[in-house]
Amino acid sequence: MTIDLEALYIDLHQHPELSFQETRTAGIAAQHLRDLGLEVEEGVGVTGVVGVLRNGEGPVVWVRADMDALPVEEQTGLAYASTAKGVDPAGTTVPVMHACGHDMHVTAMIGAVEKLVAERAEWAGTLVVLIQPAEEYGAGARAMLDDGILDRYPKPDVVLGQHVTPLPAGIIGVRSGTQMAASDGLTVTLHGRGGHGSRPHATIDPVVMAAATVMRLQTITSREIDPQSVAVVTVGSIHAGLKNNIIPAEAKLELSLRYPNDEMREKVLTSVERIVRAEATASGAEREPEIRTDHTLPATINDEDATTRVTAALQRALGETSVIDPGMFTGSEDVSWFARDAGAPLVFWFWGGHDPAKFAEAVAAGRQEVDVPTNHSPFFAPEIHPTIEVGVTAMSAAAKEFLGS
Repeated sequence: MTIDLEALYIDLHQHPELSFQETRTAGIAAQHLRDLGLEVEEGVGVTGVVGVLRNGEGPVVWVRADMDALPVEEQTGLAYASTAKGVDPAGTTVPVMHACGHDMHVTAMIGAVEKLVAERAEWAGTLVVLIQPAEEYGAGARAMLDDGILDRYPKPDVVLGQHVTPLPAGIIGVRSGTQMAASDGLTVTLHGRGGHGSRPHATIDPVVMAAATVMRLQTITSREIDPQSVAVVTVGSIHAGLKNNIIPAEAKLELSLRYPNDEMREKVLTSVERIVRAEATASGAEREPEIRTDHTLPATINDEDATTRVTAALQRALGETSVIDPGMFTGSEDVSWFARDAGAPLVFWFWGGHDPAKFAEAVAAGRQEVDVPTNHSPFFAPEIHPTIEVGVTAMSAAAKEFLGS
């Protein structure tokens, strides 16, 4: 029986789940893999799923799809828009949406496995399917590896993954070398001295300290990094105080840092620490600020030889003009942990999900950044067709490129 992939996608889109809470999604994916004849284990790395399809002697190919959603309130206006709620790690009830397309990733993966099962007379080897939790935390791949998947399953000869993005539907973007940036997530705690809002002279105001720190951090990329280089310093959240007439004792900043290589990472991290400590000193802080690393993700680096093979396979399957070099993306991913820990080559690519005509109109009008919703936007909504079909074709074609004949 053919799987209704459109129905699967809509169902997953309407029932998004936050990181490490993807029990329903995992269960659906696991059941489809079992129905397709795979050996399946659930609860790997908390909520992850591993499926194994053995088809004779040959290479081992790992294919990965992530499945978690984001605390975003959907504003697409779609008939199947999410109205789901979830509870975040802080215990707060939040809206939940598949604003990054992981529902599409799971759908395309199930379709690709179905296609590979149907074509198993054409290839030989072992396919290992990873349905990964918590990519948005940068923690799901590490959790599955720490759960021993390299010891319990056949080790990969290559690791493959794909991500839907606001390219035109039907277009694949892939390049050798650095495909996505490395990143660190930091929490900075600035310590002041709290007191009454009417007596600021008796306090050390961490709100002012935080404001000065945020402004100075912007000079890292504007004044310390070569304009021809790539680096991103984003302060994504500021938390301080509870009342307008109370100067709080501390302020917290959450930072997202991005860079293409270890050299730039060291430079940016050194600059961040220097600025944070200097602004605290300038404010007269009596305690040193605290800088905590919440996550570290390596650059997503595509192996040159393997990428050449995948590119050729995608061109054969989808047409030469459908495969482009999209340049490096400054977003980050945790998929490369699988390849790094296994010592295997990685190929990770993007596939378009935006209406081609609307995309072309936006580009022609110089409004691409405004009119084409990006991942993590409350308006992000891939076109169901042909996005599903292209994702299925791309993943199955890439996997067959490495599986023996």
